[in-house]
Amino acid sequence: MFVETHSLTKRYKSFAALENCSLSVEEGEVFGLLGPNGAGKTTLLRLLLGYLSPTSGYATIGGLDCQRQSVGARHLVSYLPGEARLYRGMRGRDVLRFFADVRPGGDFAQALRFAERLELELTRRVAFMSTGMRQKLAFAAAMSTDSPLVILDEPTANLDPSVRATVSEMIAEAKSAGRTVIFSSHVLSEVEEVCDRVAILRSGKCVHIQVLSDLRRRHRLAASFEGELPKVPEHLQDSLRVWRGGHGEWIFEANELSSSLRWLATLPVTEIRAEPIGLRSVYDRFHAGREAMA
Repeated sequence: MFVETHSLTKRYKSFAALENCSLSVEEGEVFGLLGPNGAGKTTLLRLLLGYLSPTSGYATIGGLDCQRQSVGARHLVSYLPGEARLYRGMRGRDVLRFFADVRPGGDFAQALRFAERLELELTRRVAFMSTGMRQKLAFAAAMSTDSPLVILDEPTANLDPSVRATVSEMIAEAKSAGRTVIFSSHVLSEVEEVCDRVAILRSGKCVHIQVLSDLRRRHRLAASFEGELPKVPEHLQDSLRVWRGGHGEWIFEANELSSSLRWLATLPVTEIRAEPIGLRSVYDRFHAGREAMA
């Protein structure tokens, strides 16, 4: 595993910003962090970077301890903070050149290509850029290095949907190049699109890790019948959850769509709808009624 945390905990007196967090990220994986504000996402990222000292537990990046070997660990990382601070007197092009020059492995030409894809106006000074333009500039700078690990804290905040799509493409390209990406986001759709796995955090605890390929195989079916629903066959009972919906229809949550549909085809179905389960349903199991996510 390229990134690992072991019972990682950060407390401020009686308040636990992160508690007993154990997870691992494989090399070349895109790993998402989900949760409302205050769930512990940024605290986890700052502990990985050695910016905070853990109360207990430890984390490693590339085998290097994030606390005791923090400088070496940070050499492996390109980091985009949630609230990036750029030099307001510099023009956009100078900002990209500065970050390319200050870091070994920086690639100014690559940064310019990313800026062009993000439709950045690089002649404008940072002080006169909109919040979204500054976010795009910081993202281009962070992605243009050759670091094996990219950590992105809310990379699409303040960006419009078309730019978010470009950001997702660039993250997917980083994965194709063999880089590991960890990012937190409030946008469920983009996490579902680009991630291999996602950790859901709540009140400082990692409460669930979801493999997205497994989720994409699961579907929800809503069906209406003439008469009552027959008993679910024994061979489907482990892969099919059934309950009564709010409009008198039956809801089926199927891990294996084809076998479930074959059974349903033998029944007197008058109407049926099928849709993927989606990350929203998993997220709502842990955060129903809490802060809404896009």
